[in-house]
Amino acid sequence: MGEEKNVSLAYSSPDGYNMGMLMLACIVLSWMFIPVWNQRNKKGPKSWPLVGAAIEQLMNYDSMHDWLVKYLSESKTVVVPMPFTTYTYIADPANVEYVLKTNFANYPKGKVYQSYMEVLLGNGIFNADGELWRKQRKTASFEFASKNLRDFSTVVFREYSLKLSTILSEASFQNQEVDMQELLMRMTLDSICKVGFGVEIGTLAPNLPDNRFAKAFDTANIIVTLRFIDPLWKIKKFLNVGSEALLDKSMKIIDDFTYSVIRRRKVEIEEDRATGKNIKIKHDILSRFIELSEASSESNSTDKYLRDVVLNFVIAGRDTTATTLSWAIYMVMTHADVCNKLYSELKTLEEDQAKEENVSLLQCDTGDSESFSGRVKQFAGLLNYDSLGRLYYLHAVITETLRLYPAVPQDPKGVLEDDVLPDGTKVKAGGMVTYVPYSMGRMEYNWGPDAASFKPERWLSDGFFQNASPFKFTAFQAGPRICLGKDSAYLQMKMALAILCRFYKFSLVPDHPVKYRMMTILSMANGLKLTIARRS
Repeated sequence: MGEEKNVSLAYSSPDGYNMGMLMLACIVLSWMFIPVWNQRNKKGPKSWPLVGAAIEQLMNYDSMHDWLVKYLSESKTVVVPMPFTTYTYIADPANVEYVLKTNFANYPKGKVYQSYMEVLLGNGIFNADGELWRKQRKTASFEFASKNLRDFSTVVFREYSLKLSTILSEASFQNQEVDMQELLMRMTLDSICKVGFGVEIGTLAPNLPDNRFAKAFDTANIIVTLRFIDPLWKIKKFLNVGSEALLDKSMKIIDDFTYSVIRRRKVEIEEDRATGKNIKIKHDILSRFIELSEASSESNSTDKYLRDVVLNFVIAGRDTTATTLSWAIYMVMTHADVCNKLYSELKTLEEDQAKEENVSLLQCDTGDSESFSGRVKQFAGLLNYDSLGRLYYLHAVITETLRLYPAVPQDPKGVLEDDVLPDGTKVKAGGMVTYVPYSMGRMEYNWGPDAASFKPERWLSDGFFQNASPFKFTAFQAGPRICLGKDSAYLQMKMALAILCRFYKFSLVPDHPVKYRMMTILSMANGLKLTIARRS
């Protein structure tokens, strides 16, 4: 009894208490640091008990793409454990081909990705799997292969490129700064709404009216991207607080706009039928999906299905194109040799096309807005699908931009069943495999020692453009899900850049920071603030 009392007193004494706490601290520290010590020779981020690599990933969130570049330059595959799943990042074309093509069925979008993106993309083509995806892709592929759509798109892209030119001309005359990324977002939003849905929304009007839909769409895009590394997003969604509360408000604005577009198109279709007009002459994508949905008794007959179609094509046709154009202009203006070569190609095309069409070129007076505008319109009139196709250096400039600044910097896939990648990496069912176009374009093992350099010439052979494997140049994905809008995107970007780089010089506003924003699309965090000068 006395011994028991002494033991009890020993442990209840300050020294005993401190000794116990010290032992507990040693156990906890050992539990935490021994796994990290065991990873000392492992390539990739360090993983901690319970939280995995979430701490390091959160600390590097704003520069995550470059964070991955560092690790993927050391190893072609990087495994990043997270609290509820494991991300396997790949940059080896052999692994990418295996995931996107060879064993395509085992790597769908997956439930985890879909749960993050469902609020924005619903069951649209970018978020769907299986039969639902195949049906949408079949319809969309038919539309994108249509010559009518291509010709209609060419006219629309020219129209809005000229509207943008008018705004830039006025800005140059007034010596005003512009946010080129914002203007390009307006141009591509107007364009996709006209081409895809047959509606004019007018965000590129001279007074640049505020557009709630565009702002809400950007906000929603940022927040759903954050979900990929925010383990608390479901709790915030349930409580409707923080970023999830803001997402809820943004989605209401987005859905109000989208459903109004759908209702408007349906009314127009009914009016056409009532007046006996032939609806088949309508070339917009939404009309095609409405026709098919009306003939179907399946789930694709609802406005919700059409809403998902609309938003998926908006994000495809607006954000990706506008951000690529922004990075391309930034690359051209910061590489004088590229700028001069591109201008020379445009001037040569202008002269050759004018001779071919027997057109006398107008004289351009930079002090006269009216004559300058006439000269721009004349040049734009010489641009069509065929003439743009002969601008090989311009095509190379855009492609080189996409190599270094891909519109979709990383693309995760779910894992249905346990598998082994070609390089021997094991992946578990329920995890995610992400190929990383941003990193792949910067890897010397993919592109050689000059991988980090902006060099359009790498795409040319004897003056003609040469493609690379889509599993190496992954900006448009590859395999069964390869981007259907690739040709349309190039068409719009070449139309806009041909006009802008032929008639304007751009200069970055002093001290304006250029860096990307973390969202599903690689947009510039602070826009692209420029001053404009007309070319004489």
